Amino acid sequence: MTLKITPFINLNGKAKEAIKFYEKALGAEVLSLITYGDMPEVPDMPITDELKDLVASAKLQIGESEVMISDVPDPTHVQSSKQITIGITTNDVEKSKRIFEALEQDGRVDMPFGEQPFSPGFGDVTDKFGVSFLVYTEVQN
Repeated sequence: MTLKITPFINLNGKAKEAIKFYEKALGAEVLSLITYGDMPEVPDMPITDELKDLVASAKLQIGESEVMISDVPDPTHVQSSKQITIGITTNDVEKSKRIFEALEQDGRVDMPFGEQPFSPGFGDVTDKFGVSFLVYTEVQN
């Protein structure tokens, strides 16, 4: 049996912008993208003009992992307590550093990238969308 954990990021109307950002910063590939306008209308949830272009569900491939991204119809459902931390692991310090620097653009460095006792290159950064990333370099044996 295979068990895979996929982070799911909920945003308030910025999913398309986030997807473009992750394509550039992380080399993400869009595997699927469905807007609310693409979905059949449900009587209990009418699709307003404001919702039609928002992302209902998108799946991104980042390296060997997948991430799901969505815009929530009701922005009050996305709270700071729902933040997701995503771990990104490489086996190359320079690659880890490039990823860290790309994610920190217009974001916030929570722990500067550098050598740690447990990793030759590690840093904690929150991107401009409020998503926290731990960039970790595996120790090479």
